Amino acid sequence: MAKTVVIDPVTRIEGHAKISIYLDDAGTVEDARFHVVEYRGFEKFCEGRPFTEMAGITARICGICPVSHLLAAAKTGDKILAVKVPPAAEKLRRLMNLGQITQSHALSFFHLSSPDFLLGWDSDPAKRNVFGLIASDPDLARAGIRLRQFGQTVIELLGARKIHAAWTVPGGVRSPLSEEGRQWIRDRLPESFETVNLAIGLFKNLIDNQLQDEVKVFGSFPSLFMGLVGKNGEWEHYDGHLRFTDSQGDIVADHLSEDDYPKFLGEAVEKWSYLKFPYYKPLGYPDGIYRVGPLARLNVCNQIGTEAADRELQEFRDRAGGVPTSSFFYHYARLIEIVAALEQIQILMDDPDIVSSRVRATGGVNQLEGIGVSEAPRGTLFHHYQVDENGLIRKVNLIIATGHNNLAMNQTITQIAKQYVHGPEIAEGMLNRVEAGIRCYDPCLSCSTHAAGQMPLHIQIVGSDGKLVNEVYRN
Repeated sequence: MAKTVVIDPVTRIEGHAKISIYLDDAGTVEDARFHVVEYRGFEKFCEGRPFTEMAGITARICGICPVSHLLAAAKTGDKILAVKVPPAAEKLRRLMNLGQITQSHALSFFHLSSPDFLLGWDSDPAKRNVFGLIASDPDLARAGIRLRQFGQTVIELLGARKIHAAWTVPGGVRSPLSEEGRQWIRDRLPESFETVNLAIGLFKNLIDNQLQDEVKVFGSFPSLFMGLVGKNGEWEHYDGHLRFTDSQGDIVADHLSEDDYPKFLGEAVEKWSYLKFPYYKPLGYPDGIYRVGPLARLNVCNQIGTEAADRELQEFRDRAGGVPTSSFFYHYARLIEIVAALEQIQILMDDPDIVSSRVRATGGVNQLEGIGVSEAPRGTLFHHYQVDENGLIRKVNLIIATGHNNLAMNQTITQIAKQYVHGPEIAEGMLNRVEAGIRCYDPCLSCSTHAAGQMPLHIQIVGSDGKLVNEVYRN
């Protein structure tokens, strides 16, 4: 009798979702689905609002990565105003995004994912969280918390708030960095470098000695990769152009503009999830699967452009024997991106523009449509607005980083389930491995984070006749 195993909710991700695992009559996994079961509706209720409010409104999509929406909204507003932002404003926006990448990646690695690596897939779920990590390795946990604090404070020093800072605006930003803020960042950089280097060394040791199986089956498959690159193909997180590469490292499409995204990106829908399924149009759906985020950004770029990060990038590629295609390497890529972010922050600290008062260009509504793109910690983020002559929003389309990865996340959990799930009686550690496949992508489904404690887990096994065969609650 065919059965279905349901994991609901998925824990230690930002938001609410569930996983269904479909078994055949022999108890073998046939398929798995990642259901995003919450509906937000931001695109619809933005209609009628002034486009100048969009940064503040869309930042509320997520309390973990509001900076990503602040920047994408501001860049879209720049196009509606048809202005060029001052050089100081661009550098300050970059600085805030570097702080955001640092804090978000630190949260993902230390709080959400490392309990699996360090405490064990089969460890007690009540302790398999950041508090369990504190008990097991207080120095590492403290260092991770302080690294995240560094990134959050960079954001606060610029925007006066760690979350939902009303600082980026169409045309630039509201204020520069203070001299006191610049000195604080300089003073804390050495500790932050020390922490991320410690984490990279730890993770390298784990993948060399304990996590080889996870590298092989946690989302290891060919796909395209998409991300921003600079004019010389360097790692980019704020500007530049879009590039697609394949699993052999060959460039599939380059010098793509966000203004043309409807020509190369499609958005499919499935009746079993509220999250759309973007795909690369030339290959169709679902063959046009691609990945975004840290792994993709490191795969599409030629180099990062800073010494330590480029050294780590080369070792990253050497360890993979070429192009890293395992989604388990997202964790590794995040740490390399923290190194890159810290190095670029260090460079910006010596740039006089970051304390310049020329931080905003002004103008009226000169274009009735604008498309902005930026790299959120989790991947490429598009904001597309249509406005009337008064600047009131007529239509909005948001393509969120997690959406780009939707096809890949579904393929990842199917691959893991086929490896670890055998029959309807499933150990908690096996279910955790399936959940961990989703955590590789650090999906951002809303503004809540299940980072601590033992989250409730509801598992249902349903026969092919639709009747409930078994049911388990974990409270």
